[in-house]
Amino acid sequence: MSSLTLVDKQRILHNRISDHERLAVAYSGGVDSTLLLAVAARILKGNAVAVTAVSPLQPTSEVQSAFKIARSLGVKHYRVDTREMTHDEFVSNSRDRCYVCKRIIFSDILKTLEKMGVTSVAHAANMDDLKDFRPGLKAAEELAVLSPLIDAEMTKADIRELSRQMGLPTWNKPSAACLASRIPYGTPITEDALGKIEAAENVLKSLGFKGFRVRHHGETAKIELRPADFSRLMSPERRLVVVSEFRRIGYAYITLDLEGYTQGALNRLIGSPEVSPPVSAWLGKHVNRSNDQNVDDNPMEGEYDRNPDDGRVAD
Repeated sequence: MSSLTLVDKQRILHNRISDHERLAVAYSGGVDSTLLLAVAARILKGNAVAVTAVSPLQPTSEVQSAFKIARSLGVKHYRVDTREMTHDEFVSNSRDRCYVCKRIIFSDILKTLEKMGVTSVAHAANMDDLKDFRPGLKAAEELAVLSPLIDAEMTKADIRELSRQMGLPTWNKPSAACLASRIPYGTPITEDALGKIEAAENVLKSLGFKGFRVRHHGETAKIELRPADFSRLMSPERRLVVVSEFRRIGYAYITLDLEGYTQGALNRLIGSPEVSPPVSAWLGKHVNRSNDQNVDDNPMEGEYDRNPDDGRVAD
């Protein structure tokens, strides 16, 4: 466990961002990237930009939410249509899927930003990501994509707390992941499957559920919910709605995972993979605090200047 306080971590994050004249944040609209973008906008003003990758892998509602939040922060926001689904290496859905995906996404983002003269790009990986199978981190490192939240040793809990203190609307937003993460390794990724997953999860969202996944197993949809929500789902009205809507979407069978929602559950199917770099090794390579002491006690304190008219969304 880190000996740094949240204020210490804020100082380090402040310094990492201040090192750059201009910085683009790979922005999904989730809790982690929203905090990173908000802090970058606070420090760099108009020299912080957001860039969002758009493809069938991202739920439409998440993309729309990302653009709405970026506008509220007053930052320029660019859309990059990425090409994951055109790569056989990705759609084959091997255990390296996330590595391949991140290589494609970050490469497309970097090409777009290079035309605008922005050379520094950061993503919002945090310390908790180092504890699971995250091959996408390797892709980010290979392409020199920055990880300021990891440099600052910020955990998901830290990010939520700091987001709450800053009044960000995402502070208690459930964790999200791309739709491909609902498909078991080895099962080809198709736009039809992604569309079914998105539609099925929209049904659960419309019924008021949070913190869930619909895993795609061919003709079977496996619902993962928090155990506390099991009884709500099994009420006659909701159960019948779910069965009816899921069958309309194209699922012949609808099941409930009795374990409940577990982040990264499909990683169990790949045995004992080489996991992400150990926390200590990562920090030893990436963290340099020699210049982290000459900072105000609380660099994140204060309100944001919010001017939605300053935002620009690419067509």
